[in-house]
Amino acid sequence: MQSQVVRKYSNEFLNIGVDAAALGMGNAVVAGTRDVNAGYWNPAGLVNIEDNELSLMHASYFANIALYDYAGFAMPLDKESAVAISLIRFGVDDILNTTQLIDANGNIDYNRISLFSTADYAMTFSYARRLFLDGLDFGANAKIIRRVIGDFANAWGFGLDFGVQYRMGGWSFGAMARDITTSVNTWSIDEEAFATISDAVAGQNQELPETLEVTLPKLQVGAQREWLIRYDYSIKAEVDVLMRFTQTNDIISSSAVSASPAAGLEFGYANLVFLRAGVGNFQNLTQLDGSEQLGFQPNIGVGFNYKGIHIDYALTDIGDQSAAIYSNVFSVKLDWKLFR
Repeated sequence: MQSQVVRKYSNEFLNIGVDAAALGMGNAVVAGTRDVNAGYWNPAGLVNIEDNELSLMHASYFANIALYDYAGFAMPLDKESAVAISLIRFGVDDILNTTQLIDANGNIDYNRISLFSTADYAMTFSYARRLFLDGLDFGANAKIIRRVIGDFANAWGFGLDFGVQYRMGGWSFGAMARDITTSVNTWSIDEEAFATISDAVAGQNQELPETLEVTLPKLQVGAQREWLIRYDYSIKAEVDVLMRFTQTNDIISSSAVSASPAAGLEFGYANLVFLRAGVGNFQNLTQLDGSEQLGFQPNIGVGFNYKGIHIDYALTDIGDQSAAIYSNVFSVKLDWKLFR
């Protein structure tokens, strides 16, 4: 019989974000995303693409220990609908496996050390369509999740996301519901491999972990406003709220729902150069002395756009302003109009 656990934090690699432009704005883009990367942020925004688009991103975290890669491709079906596919990998490679370091006679043999990787994968299929009301768009994601921990354990998972956007004048509003039906990972554990590590400390044998992992739904809502100044200058500002339906360390927290705000600002010149800044992930962090301190995640970024080639950079963190070393994130987006 399979045991099941509902986790507050599950499949967290899917919450990091993609696209350096979005990361530079503090992930506050659910209302304004309108390109290939909308497949991740809010699939409803895919209906705004005019031609095929390709997006690539690479990032490293924790002093290059963990690598994060993303690729997305989107294409319009007609003037009313579009589809996209994306792939995410977050992994740590070449981990030393020292479980066999000591042989049966108690001797240390370094030749018995091996290497393994732990990696999380997600493939997402997106569909978007304009609805009956002018300015109202709808999108949905079906995602397949694959998680691997060397030869010790692996899992398959599945989840659904739904998103909407509504545009009115210079305003855009958006909502993205992730794991709306809850996502479930089914783990397969190599019991023989697990046995070699479960009794590593005498008297502290570990039991097999749960084999069904349930990810609770999350909801992100936002509003964006754009201003065009003298045709050459533009300003884009967005405020989002991310809600989890469980109690967490978010700045707003209760037994029913927890929430954290995010805000982003982008200044553009001639649709050529962009400066960005954002802040989000507000958390109540418990210090060593038991007191609480407010943590948050600030980000900055720049971008360049030339004839359908978009190059973006963000200086960002995976947690708050002090939890981890800041990372340099680069992404590239290609618009197919470049080749026409």
